[in-house]
Amino acid sequence: MNVNEQINKLIELALAEDIGEGDHTTLCSIPSDAQGRAQLVIKEQGILAGVDVAKTLLNRFDKNITLEVNINDGQAVKPGDVVFTMSGSVQSLLQIERLMLNIMQRMSGIATATGYYVNLLEGTKAKVLDTRKTTPGMRLLEKQAVKIGGAENHRIGLFDMILLKDNHIDFAGGITNAVLGAQEYIKEKNKQLKIEVEVRNFDELNEALCLGGIDRIMLDNFTPEQTKEAVELVNGRVELESSGGITSETIRAYAEAGVDYISVGALTHSVKSLDMSLIAIDY
Repeated sequence: MNVNEQINKLIELALAEDIGEGDHTTLCSIPSDAQGRAQLVIKEQGILAGVDVAKTLLNRFDKNITLEVNINDGQAVKPGDVVFTMSGSVQSLLQIERLMLNIMQRMSGIATATGYYVNLLEGTKAKVLDTRKTTPGMRLLEKQAVKIGGAENHRIGLFDMILLKDNHIDFAGGITNAVLGAQEYIKEKNKQLKIEVEVRNFDELNEALCLGGIDRIMLDNFTPEQTKEAVELVNGRVELESSGGITSETIRAYAEAGVDYISVGALTHSVKSLDMSLIAIDY
């Protein structure tokens, strides 16, 4: 299943969840032939995301709705900005209103938060990464919003990269066993997968470096000072990623320590949605 198919499936499930057997409020109060217009109006400063998904939603629900877009994904928005105007069946506009707002508010909140973190790293080589700490079922949309905000995606799921974290390492009997097992698995299954290893201290870091065949090392809960020491020790032999409890107050220090990537779970697991409303203008 490709990305578009997955997004269409998400929309189908979300519509079924919200409308169910029918939107009785709309069906009892609005004539089936009523036509109208509505505008999506921004109520809070941020970065817009979700316009392309809104187009997909409208096309899926009612192909006769027309959309006049004024602002596209990735653009900065402020209170009062009109993102787009929708024209068509009033029944259709009312039935997709909440789902469209839920998606766009969530995606725009993620893009806004991401843009904020990316700006904090200006002038450094470090790149911001997201994580798998996403809303179940909405991962593709949330990771799309991260990219719109200017950061990069880490792995999409468990299938597109090998990331040996603390529990994998402990259950496997240590870094060496875990890495050798991963390398053997890739060879046996003929997979083209990168290997990343999480390390919790300098002993594990040195063990990982001695093994070789690792694409990236994740420094878990290292302090900025420890991170700088680790960067000097690695000396460019492998990509380095900082992770674990990193906030907007500390992220710059990690970037200045010299790592290549910094993963921030807060981009998706605790972000505030961007405020916006759909307002009827022709009724």
